[in-house]
Amino acid sequence: MIRKNLGTKIMKPILRMLLLIGLPMAVQAQLTFTTNNGAITITGYNPAGGVVVNIPSLTNGYPVTSIETNAFDGSSLVNVTIPGSIVTIGDWAFNGCQSLTNVTMSYGVANIGNYAFMACTNLTGITLPDSVTNLELESFAICENLNSITFGNGLTSIGDDAFRDCFSLTNVSIPNNVTSIGGDAFSVCTSLTNATIGSGVTNVLDNPFLDCQNLAAIAVDNNNPAFSSVDGVLFNKSQTFLEEYPAGKTGTYQISNSVTLIAGGAFAYCSGLTGVIIPNSVTNIIGTAFANCYGLTNITIPASVTFIGGGAFLNCTNLGYVFFEGNAPATMGGMRVFSGLNSNAMGYYLLGKTGWSSTYSGLPTVLWNPQAQTGDSSFGVQNNQFGFNITGSSNLVIVVEACTNLANSTWTPISTNTLNTFIGTNGSSYFSDSQWTNYPGRYYRLRSP
Repeated sequence: MIRKNLGTKIMKPILRMLLLIGLPMAVQAQLTFTTNNGAITITGYNPAGGVVVNIPSLTNGYPVTSIETNAFDGSSLVNVTIPGSIVTIGDWAFNGCQSLTNVTMSYGVANIGNYAFMACTNLTGITLPDSVTNLELESFAICENLNSITFGNGLTSIGDDAFRDCFSLTNVSIPNNVTSIGGDAFSVCTSLTNATIGSGVTNVLDNPFLDCQNLAAIAVDNNNPAFSSVDGVLFNKSQTFLEEYPAGKTGTYQISNSVTLIAGGAFAYCSGLTGVIIPNSVTNIIGTAFANCYGLTNITIPASVTFIGGGAFLNCTNLGYVFFEGNAPATMGGMRVFSGLNSNAMGYYLLGKTGWSSTYSGLPTVLWNPQAQTGDSSFGVQNNQFGFNITGSSNLVIVVEACTNLANSTWTPISTNTLNTFIGTNGSSYFSDSQWTNYPGRYYRLRSP
C-alpha cells in the first residue's frame, strides 16, 4: 500500500486521502481517511464541506470500518449517519460537537469509545443498535439536551459517567441484557424522575444516580439476583448493604435492621434528607456516605459502628450535633470524617466509652453527662415556678421534656438549656417550668437536641 496526500510524493505505506461523500456538490463534506490492510478509517473532517455527513460504508473498493480518535472533535456537524460497516467509534470522535442534533447508527457499530459524544449539547436523542456491546467512560456525558435513550439488546456494560450531566434526561430503564453499570453513570441528571434496573445487572459501581435531585425512587426488577429495591432505596439482594438512596427522596429515613454496611456516597447530595436513624446492625459507614447532606441537623452513631470512612459527613453544613453511643470508631488516615461543617458543630460521647479525646476526625467532642440536681437549693418551687439546676460538660445543649403519664407517655419539649454558666471545668444552667401548676403531676427528662 502507499500513502498519498493529494499531489505530494509517496511518504509512508498507508493511503491517506480526502473522501467526498454523496451530497450535492455545493455542500459535499470532505473527510480525510487512511487505508490499512484493506480497511478505511475516517481520520478527520473539513467543516467547510457542510454540516450534514453521511459516512459511506465502502469507498475505493474498501470497507469503511472505523472512526479515529478526535476525528470530528469540536466540529460544526448538525447531522451524521454512521453505516453498519463502522465497527469502532474512537475516543473523543464527536466530542464537543455542540451543533449536532441527530446521530443515526446502523447495526454493526460495536464499540463507542471514551468521551465519544461528550458535550454534544444539542443532541436530543440517541438510539443504540443491538450491535453495540458497551459504552465507555463519559461516552455521552454533558449532552445537556439529551432527553431519550434507547438501549440496544446487545448492550452489556454502561461505563463510568457515561451519561453524567445529561440535565434533560427524565427516564432511564436499564434493559435486562445489561450486566454492569459504572460509577456515576447517570449522576447529576437533574431532571431524572424514574430509574429502573433490569434483571441482568450484577455489578453496580459507586452511585450511578448520584445527585439526581428529582429522582425519588430506584426500582429493581424482582428477578434480579444481585440487587433489590425497598421503598425506592437500592440494596444488595439480601439487603445487608445499602447501595444508594435517591437524592429526590425527602424527610427522615429509618435504615432497616438488616443493613450492616452503608456504601460510600450512599446518601451523598441528598439535600432533602432531614434525618436518618441508623440501627445497631450497622458496623461500617464508608467514606462520603453522607457527604453534602445539607438538611441533616443531628445524627446518632450507634455503638455497633466500628469504622467510619473519610469524608463520611463532608460539607454537612447544618449538622450541629453528632451523638456517639459507643467507643470511638476507627478511621482511615488522610481525609477526615468531618470537614466543612459549621463552626458550632459538636460531637458527644458517653461516660465509660474508650478512644475519645477533645476532637474526633475534625469534630470537637465532649463528654455527654448532664444531670438534674435534686439535692441542692435550686430544686423545688421558687417564685411560683418549679425548677432545678442541670450540670455537665461545659456548653452541652440540653432539651428538657415533660409528660403527665409515664404509662402512656407523650413527651413535650419545654426548654432548651446550654450549660454555659461554669463551675470549675463543668457547666451549669437553671431550668424552670412556669406551667407546672396546670397539671396534677409532671415528669421531666433530659435529652439531646
